[in-house]
Amino acid sequence: MRIALVHDYLTQKGGAERVFELLCQRYPQADIFTSLYAPQQTIDLGERIVNTTFLQKIPGAAKYFRLMVPFYFPAFRALNLQDYDLIISSSTSFAKAVQKRPGARHICFCHNVTRFLWDTATYLREYKDYQYFAPLITQIFQLMRAVDLKYAQEPDIYIANSHIVAERIQNIYGKQAIVINFPIDTNRFVFSANKDEYYLAAARMISYKRLDIIIEAFNWLGWKLLISGNGPERERLQSKALENIEFLGHTTDAKRTQLFANAKSVIVAALEDYGLVPVEANASGTPVIAYGAGGVLDTQIPDKTGVLFKRQTPDSLQNALLKSREINWNYQQIRNHAVTNFSEEAFFHQVEQVIATACQ
Repeated sequence: MRIALVHDYLTQKGGAERVFELLCQRYPQADIFTSLYAPQQTIDLGERIVNTTFLQKIPGAAKYFRLMVPFYFPAFRALNLQDYDLIISSSTSFAKAVQKRPGARHICFCHNVTRFLWDTATYLREYKDYQYFAPLITQIFQLMRAVDLKYAQEPDIYIANSHIVAERIQNIYGKQAIVINFPIDTNRFVFSANKDEYYLAAARMISYKRLDIIIEAFNWLGWKLLISGNGPERERLQSKALENIEFLGHTTDAKRTQLFANAKSVIVAALEDYGLVPVEANASGTPVIAYGAGGVLDTQIPDKTGVLFKRQTPDSLQNALLKSREINWNYQQIRNHAVTNFSEEAFFHQVEQVIATACQ
């Protein structure tokens, strides 16, 4: 059986790209397709050949990949995948549009519906440079919604990473989705029952991550907070932080592993569609303090693996932090929860059942 693996674009290294990396490792004989490829800025695919679209020939396209929005659907439609029996796409937007031959099957790992089309206001708020062009962008996005709906019908099977994403796929695309929580490489994270006197936030510094809430809460508490990550909001956030808060910038994988293992808790204030950070923290034996909505409801057991707070406010987070101090955490139990439910083995056991059924 010939397999094609397709991803929206390989120009960054986020949660969706990490899942795609696992798929590439699982199916080493599969051919890889994407619209744009910047090997120094994304997942490590070794010596694998990465097939791209006509967008790759445009100077600067990989760097300014968000400006290519109107051209992605035509680029994916132009890919020739007629020789493949199974297409596995990994998509938050465009890769689901690829065409298959009659009799082939297309399974889409949908990390979310095309968010900038269906939640444009939030998208423009996150990327402030685009606000100057908001009226024009909004008109273009409105036209693209009809195209997105059309091509959303291409996959035979949708796999969603959480129940909230499955609901969006149903509500917007009218397609049912199988929920399979996406995994982490549990071997990348080390267990430690000895926690240091610091808390950790690990996130890109963009508005929806709500690091401002975390900073304000820790300003009031005075507890030590380390923040790992970079982004356009860094300067503004640093200006708000007191001396008990340290900005680490980009950290290596080895340093990140150490930070997760030794933190008292990992803090997540964003409304995430799924969110790998809470699972990564648990794999290190570290409890999570998270805003209790979205994907975190699929991954956390309240008061066992973490504490959930109800509102995205500093006060609500402070109360959760104080509550976490009163819990006698079983760090080994937290680690076991992650390994049992979110390992690659558990993930691919479910995935390959879906593939076997689809390809009967």
